[in-house]
Amino acid sequence: MESRALINSAGTETLSGHAGPVPWWSFTKTALAIAALRLVEDGRLALDKPLPGRPFSLAQLLRHEAGLPDYGGLPAYHDDVAAGAQPWSTDRLLAETDAARLRYPPGEGWAYSNIGYLEVAQVVSAASDLALGEALRALVFAPAGLTAARLALTPEDLADVAMGGAPDYHPGWVYHGLVVGPAIEAARLLRALITGALLSPETFAAMLERRALPEHRSALHPDPAYALGLMLRADDPLNHPLGHTGGGPGSGFAAYARGCRVVAIWTDEASGLDATTEAFAALA
Repeated sequence: MESRALINSAGTETLSGHAGPVPWWSFTKTALAIAALRLVEDGRLALDKPLPGRPFSLAQLLRHEAGLPDYGGLPAYHDDVAAGAQPWSTDRLLAETDAARLRYPPGEGWAYSNIGYLEVAQVVSAASDLALGEALRALVFAPAGLTAARLALTPEDLADVAMGGAPDYHPGWVYHGLVVGPAIEAARLLRALITGALLSPETFAAMLERRALPEHRSALHPDPAYALGLMLRADDPLNHPLGHTGGGPGSGFAAYARGCRVVAIWTDEASGLDATTEAFAALA
């Protein structure tokens, strides 16, 4: 099973495959980044100053430069997910990863960190004075015209979601939050972002300030970089795929734009397809 949503340069939408909600996995990071940047525009957050009581800034969190670790490499984490165990408490997660010990001084290194985006989620909720799901709806989904995208908190929230090979997954294992929704709404969100419907030109330019990652070059990513909640190319990013890849037990997801053409693809692991490869091919 798969779901493909395409919006062409003229704004015409095409959807094939599964039309219902799917997990957006780490495309959730892009939604969180948009929410944070809208709060920056409202004067409720600062982008480049250290967060209160923290040694790193919001921008460093959003660009994975804060020095925080990740939990993706913990065997115990993956074992408990596979066993269907209840998600760990946040305190246990931070203890298991020794999160209080920064791996490098903020701004002086780069390492993908879901824990960094847990911090972003907490910052967004606190600055908006809303629960995270309500904050995303008010700051991101509603302004983008989305009606079905939502934050999943419990297994019951996934009852109508295509989860591929992980039908019993608990969304609490995604500590920064798991957004679910139709693939077409992910495409609409990314198009709203790149066409200026969500952020001012100045803020969007700040969102594109990126760190080149030549150490992660591959055939699929010949010139990789990471900006504020966006995967992109270091050189001329607006003319190359710009968006985010995600994945979790049972499926993968990718939403990317090139110019004003946008694609969002969800793939069941049984399909044998890589969502990012498929998305890039659709944009070529």
